[in-house]
Amino acid sequence: MQEYLIEYLPIAVFLAIAVALAGAFVIGSVIVGAQRPDPEKLSAYECGFEAFDDSRSRFDIRFYLVAILFIIFDLEVAFLFPWAVSLGKIGAFGFWSMMVFLTVLTVGFVYEWKKGALEWD
Repeated sequence: MQEYLIEYLPIAVFLAIAVALAGAFVIGSVIVGAQRPDPEKLSAYECGFEAFDDSRSRFDIRFYLVAILFIIFDLEVAFLFPWAVSLGKIGAFGFWSMMVFLTVLTVGFVYEWKKGALEWD
C-alpha cells in the first residue's frame, strides 16, 4: 500500500508548492500594493449599472444582445477543437460536415454584422 502512496508524492509536493506560491503572492500584494480605493475604482464597470441597486431599474438591452451573441459564437467555436484533434480520423465526410457548420456560422455572423447588432453607439 505504501508503494502506491509514494507514487502520489510528486503530485502532493507540486500542490504544496502551488498553494504556498499562491499564498505568498496574495500576501505580498496586500503588503506591497497601495490600498487607496476611490469612487472611480469602486464603481461598476462590468455591465454598466450598479450591482446592488433597484432590480426594477431600466438599462440598455444591447448589453444582453452582445452577451448572447458572444455566448453563441463562443460555444460554436468550441466545436472546432475536438474537430481539429480528430481531423485525421474522421476523413472527408467529417471535413465537409465542419465546412457546412462553419458556413452556417459565418452566414449568421455576417447577418448580425449587417443588422448592426455588433455596433455600440
